[in-house]
This record gives sequence, C-alpha cells and structure tokens, in this order.
Amino acid sequence: MFTAPRGTLDILPEDQPYWQYLHQEILKVTALYGYQRIDVPIFEDTALYVRGVGEGTDIVDKEMYSFVDKGNREITLRPEFTAGVMRAYIQHGMKSRPQPVKLYTTGPIFRYERVQAGRYRQHTQFDIECIGEMDPAVDLEVMSMAWHLFSNLGFQGLAFQLNSTGCPACRPAYIQVLVSYYRQHEGEICEDCKRRLVRNPLRLLDCKVETCQPIIAGAPHIGDYLCPECREHLDTLRAYLDALGRPYTINHRLVRGLDYYTKTVFEVWAQGIGAQNAICGGGRYDGLAQALGGDPTPGIGFGSGMERLVLAMKEQGIAVPGAPMPQVAFVYLGYEAKVRALQLLNDCRQRGIRATIGFGDRSLRAQLRAADRSGARYAVILGEEEMAHGEATVQDLRSETEARVRLSQSALVNALLARLAAEV
Repeated sequence: MFTAPRGTLDILPEDQPYWQYLHQEILKVTALYGYQRIDVPIFEDTALYVRGVGEGTDIVDKEMYSFVDKGNREITLRPEFTAGVMRAYIQHGMKSRPQPVKLYTTGPIFRYERVQAGRYRQHTQFDIECIGEMDPAVDLEVMSMAWHLFSNLGFQGLAFQLNSTGCPACRPAYIQVLVSYYRQHEGEICEDCKRRLVRNPLRLLDCKVETCQPIIAGAPHIGDYLCPECREHLDTLRAYLDALGRPYTINHRLVRGLDYYTKTVFEVWAQGIGAQNAICGGGRYDGLAQALGGDPTPGIGFGSGMERLVLAMKEQGIAVPGAPMPQVAFVYLGYEAKVRALQLLNDCRQRGIRATIGFGDRSLRAQLRAADRSGARYAVILGEEEMAHGEATVQDLRSETEARVRLSQSALVNALLARLAAEV
C-alpha cells in the first residue's frame, strides 16, 4: 500500500476550514497594507539559490532538492521564496515602478530536513517582500503586518524577537572576533559547528545542539560591533516599535539561516504553542539584488509556515468557520421521482441553494439517514404518494416537522428560499 512520502502532508477535508480561514485573513491583511500577489516558479536554476541563499548555509549544503533536467540544466525545487521574488523583480524591471514594491505570495517550498510537528519537507509558506526602500519605517510596516495577521487569527501573547546582523562594513570585524572566541572552544562544539566555523561563522549562533548552548551564551554580541549606520537603523526601528507599543526583546543570537540578511532580523513569538514559539521569521536583505546581478536594492520580508500556523491554531483552541454544509438534500423513490429530483436539484443550485442528492437508488429510510448525516437542514422527499399528487414533502431535519409543497420548479425553490432566508 502506498503512503505519502515522509515529510509531506495530506490536507484532509476536515482540516480545510483552517486553511480557507488562513487564506481569507491573508487576503484581508495584504489588501489592507497594499501588497499585491506575485507567483514565481516552483523550480529555478540551482545557481540562484547558491548565490542568493549562500554556500555554507544548511539550506544549500544539506536541504535543497536539486537535480539535472533533460536539458542538462541544474534545477532546484524552491527552498524559500525571497531569491525567486528578487529574481523576478530584476528580470521584469520592477525598479521602474513606484518604490517600494510590495509583494506577497503563498505556495509550497521544499527542504530536506528533519521531520517534526509543524515542519515538513514540503510545506506551504506565506511570504511577504517589500523591495526598494531603506527607511526603518518599512521594517516597522513589515513587522506590523505580521503582527496584524497573527492577532487577527487569535494568537495570544505576541512579541517580537529582534536583532541586527550588521552589514558588509561592520560584520567582518564581528565575525573575526566570533571566530577567535570559538577557536578557544573548538573541542567543545558539535561537528556541524566545526564546519560552520570555517565556512559560515555567523551560523554558529543558530545551532540547536544542546552541548553548544553554553558556548553560544558566552559568545560576543554583534550589537557591540555595529557601524554607526546599522546602529542608527536599529535604534530608529526600536523607537518606532516603542511608539506603537509593540513588545520586543533584543535577541543577540538571532541571526536567521540565510546569508542574504543584513541589518534587521526578527521573529514573532506567541505564547502557549509548545517548544517552538516562533510563528514567523524574516529580516532585511539589502545585498541580495547585487548578489543576483542587479543594481543595489534594499528589501525586507518574512515567511511563515502555514502548516505550523494551523497546528498552533489548533493548540490554542482557535475556532474557525466550518465548511459550508448542504442546505437541502433530495430523497426519491423510483425512476420518475429520481429524474424529477435531479431537475429540482439543478434548479436549486442555479438559484444559489447548496443542495445534494443520494445516489444508488437506496431505500427512502437509508436516503433520509444520509441526508441527516450530510448536515442538510431540509430533506425534499419525492415518494410514490408525492409523485401521484404532484407534490413534494419538505422535512425539517432538525425539528422533524413536515409540509407539502407543489412540485413545480418555482413553487418548490421559492418555498425553500423563503425557509432558508428566515433562518438568517
């Protein structure tokens, strides 16, 4: 028997209301902030991610799904959105548009990583990108957008984790100090950190291995090595957050997992959702456009795993509207009644009534049980007696009361519309 590949998820009908609700709230918030949808390919040239995300990152070194296609091209299933969105920004000359260009998207991303609750090898991400403006007020807007969405969804105890990863002017000096510190503890760190020490030292602060935590706790803080420009950017953003009353904590070990981040990095944490408090993460990527062959172009964005959000919504007991149930179920006995029921079923749907019918010519009793289980409010019964008198029996499946209605199209559909309107 086949099963879904490890690290993938079937989203069953009973879970669809969470996803529909999430998509609806995303549409509301993106419209409110003036963001437009963009869709980029599920696969790109491998070099796009190697150059954009960075060699030495876990994504490029360990997690990408890469292959050579039939044209002998190196292709990778997208492991994140930002590099592809920036590629589209450059390719389509979006710099000529009013800046910043505000974009959002949703869709699957692919990473070969350790499977755990809320984390899959194929997962769906909600992604925000704001490209073309350096003002810290843009950082505030992007962060506020995340806050607004998660607040609307019903998450409690929201707070920002905030840091700066500096820029090419000040980061090298910090990395030199960080490497020097870690050289003194090289025998105490994990094998991955020994590799990071050589290839990507900033990722040392992102290690989750328990034995490395005391070393991380004693590491120098990048905030002590920021240049005046980066310091001013962070201080201004903090002043804006204070003005809006948004709680935040400076987290010196927050560096995110991608090379293109500069200056602002942040996460949104929520209380009561288990060990993984973060429900989104992002930051500024002012050097990414140049790395991809474009002009210097600042940008900032965030991503949030939607499977993780649905799981957290369930853990917090957040109620969502259920899937629409049928309003009317047709029940029939005999061929002529079935033909008439199919006609009336079509008439109801044309008038906007959610209607269903049983199949397979089962007994009236079996069809009525199925109608009740479907969640329909009314059953329209066409039995031998009803057909003989040119009528239908409309049964209220909640109160079990019945009424006879003439079997003409307008009479029955209008009667059903009137009953349904009276419930609103």
